[in-house]
Amino acid sequence: MQNFNWQRTDLIDESEEVVVHQTREQKEKLEQSNGVQIEDRNAGRVKITDVLVDGKGEKQIGKKEGQYITLSVPTLTLEDQDGFAQLEQELLLNFKKMHESLSWQEDDKILIVGLGNRTITPDAIGPYLIDHLHSLDVIDEKFVMYAPGVTGQTGYETGEFVAAIAERLQPKLIIVVDALATRASNRLCKTIQLTNTGIHPGSGVGNQRQEISYEMLGIPVTAIGVPTVVDAPVLIADAVETMLRSIAARVSERSKPSSKLSLSSWQPDINKELDMSLVQPIFGEWATWTKEERQQLFEETFAGSHTQLMVTPKEADYWIDRYAKLVASMLMNWADDL
Repeated sequence: MQNFNWQRTDLIDESEEVVVHQTREQKEKLEQSNGVQIEDRNAGRVKITDVLVDGKGEKQIGKKEGQYITLSVPTLTLEDQDGFAQLEQELLLNFKKMHESLSWQEDDKILIVGLGNRTITPDAIGPYLIDHLHSLDVIDEKFVMYAPGVTGQTGYETGEFVAAIAERLQPKLIIVVDALATRASNRLCKTIQLTNTGIHPGSGVGNQRQEISYEMLGIPVTAIGVPTVVDAPVLIADAVETMLRSIAARVSERSKPSSKLSLSSWQPDINKELDMSLVQPIFGEWATWTKEERQQLFEETFAGSHTQLMVTPKEADYWIDRYAKLVASMLMNWADDL
């Protein structure tokens, strides 16, 4: 079987090691044994997951040592001004907190790098951000902005471009903005990840390039990423899981008065604990498998060309433009307080 990671994700809170530790006891055990500290909290409509990985945790879970903050508004839509406002506010607060240890001098510079390919919409958030920053009436003098394109366009490693500019400019901080991949279709364009560990350009689409990080450049690097793509097999797995749970929920509720007294179309709660053996007579034994076992089945089934397919929302151009404006606004507000 082809060794393909069809659950590819750039979001640390979607990594298996974090997902399977949901209870307080499990999180404490993970922190003590593997060097990973997880804190979940809510701020209005924004769900925040703060993950700290130490040196021990880096070896255990394969994620770089540092801080990862994931902010998500699950119900976010393009018309949801309140949701975007709350998301921007929380991004600003967490961005400030992440950099509060830096002391700023009047002549310090900040290099902002917009990664991605502007000719491919879901990968264009970085270049769009640079465009929005340049279009603002007042651009902070501390900012130096650069959109290097991708290796396929320039023939050079993006990391080498950034390293050359950083060597010449010697900025106090490098801020990198890029599109990410998610393994959950309901998180597409509804999440932002903030981390001080840097970034591997192109890793979200399986085309990992030279790292942009403090270890490589000797300068603090903060990465801001928005998940804009998901692997096609993930959508199939999500659909099958939802279908099986929906049918199991309907079967379990069909004899209860609540399902018969509803004045409108009754919708079962598929998120509660369900007895999946209820659907075994319909779909056979595989319906009772664990989610991980069904995922393995899809991995084997889609080990061919389908693994190269990635999906993005049909309104991707609007989402990308909206997030580019949001991050640009946040950075300007942050710079005002330096």
